[in-house]
Amino acid sequence: MALCLICGLFTLRFSTFINAVLSLTLLVCRGYSQEAPTKQIVALLGDDVVLPCSLERPVDVSDLQLEWARTDLIPGFIYVWEKNKENVGMKQPSYVGRTSLSSDKLNHGDVSLTLSKVQLSDEGLYRCFIPQLGQRSYVHLIVGSASTPVIKVMSNDSSRVVLQCESAGWYPEPELLWLDGEGNLLSAGPTETLRGPDDLYTVSSRVTVEKRHSNSITCRVQQRNTNQSRETHKHVPGNNDSHSETNYFIISPSSCAV
Repeated sequence: MALCLICGLFTLRFSTFINAVLSLTLLVCRGYSQEAPTKQIVALLGDDVVLPCSLERPVDVSDLQLEWARTDLIPGFIYVWEKNKENVGMKQPSYVGRTSLSSDKLNHGDVSLTLSKVQLSDEGLYRCFIPQLGQRSYVHLIVGSASTPVIKVMSNDSSRVVLQCESAGWYPEPELLWLDGEGNLLSAGPTETLRGPDDLYTVSSRVTVEKRHSNSITCRVQQRNTNQSRETHKHVPGNNDSHSETNYFIISPSSCAV
């Protein structure tokens, strides 16, 4: 009977110990050790961008080791923080002088990385990792480039005018659309696309507009993946307008999100 009592006490204490360990593990997992879903960030060529990474709780992480890395590069480290300073020993050369953390924000668990002068080659998947806490999150950076299109008059007679729209310096490859004054798509010639040695795209297209009545023609160039759109308008006077045939004008270019 005494043996059974001892066994019972041992089982109770062991069960209590196991429950305590499980509770502590659950607390740690909920508070720190987690893998957040991948965030998608869009940055334009030449801009500065912030890659977000932070703890759910405002814990001071300035004394911990912090790592930012590109998952597809070797060496993949683009910023390593340890012993209260940056360790540049294993840093990817193309990121030297372009990455930084805010020491003030580290005191509140914010490990967000600022990447300066974004390049096309910066596009990719980034990992933020805090080894001591098991905190890991990912950011997918998409890099884009856009420019305002230019409309030129290629030919002009009494009944019709041929317009050409061209826009250079786009990335990724965009699409070009012609629209009338009511926003309806116009039937136009095929879009010509050229990719330069800098990997930026130039697109151009022509459209023939009848002069039956006055109309405002829009050339819109857009890239849906980067949510970028640029457009330029040109007024085409009708046959009965008082405008001379050479009295074309361009309204100030505009930028809008698609």
